[in-house]
Amino acid sequence: MNAPARTLYRKLVDSHTVEAIDADHVLLFCDLHLMNEYTSPQAFAGLHARGLPVGMPGQNLAVVSHIIPTHPEAVRVIADPASARQARFLKQNCARHGIALFGANDPLQGIEHVIAPEHGLIRPGMVVICGDSHTTTYGALGALGFGIGTTEVEHVLATQTLVYRLAQDMRVTVDGALGAGVTAKDLVLHLIARVGAQGARGFVVEYVGSAIDALSVEARLTLCNMTVEAGARGALIAPDGKAIDYVLARAPDLAAGHPWRRQALAQWRQLRSDAQARFAVEHRLHASEVVPTVTWGTSPDQAAPIDACVPDPDDMADPVARQGARQALAYTKLRAGAPLAGTPIEHVFIGSCTNGRIEDLRAAAAIVRGRQVAKGVRAMVVPGSGAVRRQAEAEGLARIFLDAGFEWRQPGCSMCLAMNDDVLAEGVRCASTTNRNFEGRQGRGAITHLMSPPMAAAAAVTGRLTDVRQLEPVHD
Repeated sequence: MNAPARTLYRKLVDSHTVEAIDADHVLLFCDLHLMNEYTSPQAFAGLHARGLPVGMPGQNLAVVSHIIPTHPEAVRVIADPASARQARFLKQNCARHGIALFGANDPLQGIEHVIAPEHGLIRPGMVVICGDSHTTTYGALGALGFGIGTTEVEHVLATQTLVYRLAQDMRVTVDGALGAGVTAKDLVLHLIARVGAQGARGFVVEYVGSAIDALSVEARLTLCNMTVEAGARGALIAPDGKAIDYVLARAPDLAAGHPWRRQALAQWRQLRSDAQARFAVEHRLHASEVVPTVTWGTSPDQAAPIDACVPDPDDMADPVARQGARQALAYTKLRAGAPLAGTPIEHVFIGSCTNGRIEDLRAAAAIVRGRQVAKGVRAMVVPGSGAVRRQAEAEGLARIFLDAGFEWRQPGCSMCLAMNDDVLAEGVRCASTTNRNFEGRQGRGAITHLMSPPMAAAAAVTGRLTDVRQLEPVHD
């Protein structure tokens, strides 16, 4: 009798199931557990109160990134007492249990979802968890990644397993080719606007199609990272040659001739949904539908093409959406019917686990080259890791940003969220490459417009929301 057809998601879950608990839950083994400074202290305290050791220290990794300052100074000191205490506790707990730590001044420090792939820690077929919702990033390499809560962090530290509630399967097919000036960030904002902030709630989304195949690995990381903003519990792209080459280039333990390499490659090539696998929900779109996109509200699904106008809540049939739009426009101080393009901005932030990789900085620098930051605008570039920062400096990207009037910062989460000293003042409007535009996300009363790195660069040099496709290249 033939085995039933399975999706990639179910294959990953089945291969990591230690025990089936009931029809909806399994005990799931976790290959890698990433920790940060703000979700781990209570978990370690609970572990110590019960007298338990960390079960598998080598399969845990800690990073300090959310609370650290990103000022250009070479040696960073966390001045805020509460934040310094979090970093200190994490260091002490990691030392006590033999867990590797990328501390504030480690040359390899960075945002957890940037450093893990770049150091070859994420492999196709893995289950990766972290006390951070954007762990969905790792689906770009064919790994099942998802965020967990503090209580679950404690359970994983003790057992390297997790009581896991099964998700449903959704497939999103994107065919065609993205146009000039259009990025994976625009694609995911377009999708979230289409399905809604809860449109993928309870699902793991698998992306397929010629447009997905054409994306670079870094673009896929962006796509999977932000899929959580549609409520998804995970995002997956079956590993192809690009993904496998990306991993092999960063994994010294899988170098040519290593006995594990052949076995790993054989396993990775089987990681795809069966042809007859069933998905509970399907979405299709053509890449030509996607244009440079920006958010106008206070949720990532409140987004529109840059050449569109601010929506009118009165035109929305759904009463919940209508009320949400009214509240959002009251906060963002935008007028229904006004063009999005031309909206003045005062701040630009390029960085985050969504768009702080070298490819993102190259795309932004291509727009900035030969131009100057507009008068009255403060613009910042915060690389996603120390490795990204060094590479950008070696390629001359940092000099392009500095010559244009940008601040070139140390790596970290920075202005993605107001957990450090990079905080926007009330009423400041920011063009941002981050992943969330909630009220107060970048500072109390601050206004966030999400967009791609090229779009943020265009806003920086024009002083307003600008369609990047209208900027002609500046030649030396």
